[in-house]
Amino acid sequence: MNFTVMKSIQNLIKHKPKPFTFATKFNDIVEFIEDSEYSHFPVLEQDIYVGSIAALDIQPSETKTVGDYRYALLPYFVRKDASWFEVLEKFAQFDCNILAVLTENNQYIGYYFQEDILPFLNSTPFMKDAGLAVVVQKHYLDYSISEIAQIVETNNCKLLGVFVSEMKNQTAQITIKASAGNINEIIQTFRRFGYEIISEHNQDSYLNELKDRSAYLDKFLNI
Repeated sequence: MNFTVMKSIQNLIKHKPKPFTFATKFNDIVEFIEDSEYSHFPVLEQDIYVGSIAALDIQPSETKTVGDYRYALLPYFVRKDASWFEVLEKFAQFDCNILAVLTENNQYIGYYFQEDILPFLNSTPFMKDAGLAVVVQKHYLDYSISEIAQIVETNNCKLLGVFVSEMKNQTAQITIKASAGNINEIIQTFRRFGYEIISEHNQDSYLNELKDRSAYLDKFLNI
């Protein structure tokens, strides 16, 4: 792991506003929650992280406290040494925009806000380096990351990144970023290995040939 990147992401840990406690009254925090963009907020009890309360649960009330919702608290947290990718993964997994940060001994340090982490994705070679992007799909049991890497590299390109961008009806949709090269050769190789090409490419000779045939057929039928 790149220590510089890991260290810089830790610089984004927020310490204020302070976490709620079981004694925190809804009327004392409802305005703060309504004015913020937080989906949840951390809760401590005796300086121990006990979970995060959903913003939607906090409504104006003269009597209710955070402690009344202790059984609805959600364990949304990451460890202090988590990479930016692990943090983004947790944001997506939990469908939230705030994550408590804990030490290995479960001591609360602060929290990450999703908006602060997203720039790390834009700084990766996958996003910033010039290259070509291909989206393919295949049955989720049949695709292989090593096979995808082999297809890219045998066409004299470097693999910059690959991720499963969608999983639906037992089919995996995979987004691939590679260094600049012959896109036509790459997509034809993917087809030979049984991958369906989802993205459209002007240099796709197979697709262009099909379009030409279709145009010729239309012209013939209209004679």
